[in-house]
Amino acid sequence: MDEFEQRLAAAQAGDEAAFVYLFRSVQPTLLRYLTTLGGSLAEDAAADTWVRVVRDLGRFRGDEAGWRSWVFTIGHARLRDAQRRARREPIPVDADLEPALGPAADDVEASVEELLSTTSALALIGQLPRDQAEAVLLRYVVGLDASAAARVLGKRPGAVRVAAHRGLRRLAAGLAPEGVTDPAAPSVAELS
Repeated sequence: MDEFEQRLAAAQAGDEAAFVYLFRSVQPTLLRYLTTLGGSLAEDAAADTWVRVVRDLGRFRGDEAGWRSWVFTIGHARLRDAQRRARREPIPVDADLEPALGPAADDVEASVEELLSTTSALALIGQLPRDQAEAVLLRYVVGLDASAAARVLGKRPGAVRVAAHRGLRRLAAGLAPEGVTDPAAPSVAELS
């Protein structure tokens, strides 16, 4: 048995330290995925995900890639449930709040650093159409292959590859300065 299988078996037998290891191996990327797609619903969806994981941990069978895929499948479903619930609830409005105006982007260096930050990248991905954002996140942020991402999304691997390709193309087009193309830049096919 490899290290993951040993820790999984220990966690399934009730070893808290082994479960903490499994949790930490997935939680940061799970939370980024859920936050990018669900915004303020992400933390609740992540909590619901881990409740399900703990409940069903004894039934899980698979390797480390299967573990990640299983957790993200549960997370995806919990986020969808949270989004459906949120659509049915009234939106509270605070009339006393005034819109906050941020400083002008005069500092080019700071603006470039912000653009290249992880938060900005996830925000850009979050602006993609939902199927493209999900595919790009699962393939390139989470690191799942097309088959595992397809299982999470309930789609065919080819559909996930196409959505990820289109998402990367849209991101590349949105980041390139207007009218400027770089012939030396790798194509999206070369990136995937």
